[in-house]
Amino acid sequence: MRTTIEITEQQRGELLKIASSRGEKGFSSVVREAVDLYLRVHASRQDAVRAALGVRGALAGQEGEALKADVAAIRRRWR
Repeated sequence: MRTTIEITEQQRGELLKIASSRGEKGFSSVVREAVDLYLRVHASRQDAVRAALGVRGALAGQEGEALKADVAAIRRRWR
C-alpha cells in the first residue's frame, strides 16, 4: 500500500544510506521494517501496562499494610 509521510531531508538521506548498504534502490523496505519494530515495541509496552494493572490490588490485608509500612520506612531514610 502506498502512503505519503513527511520526513526531514536528513531522515531521507539516512534512510537512503541504509537502503544502499543493503543493495536496495529505495527505502520502502527500511521504513516497513522500522514500522514493524515500532508496532512490536508499542504492543509489548501495552501488554506490560495491562499486566501491571492486572496485579493492582493483588496484595491482601496484612501483606498490603506491611508493604506500605516498608515503603514509608524506606522513604524516611532516603536522602
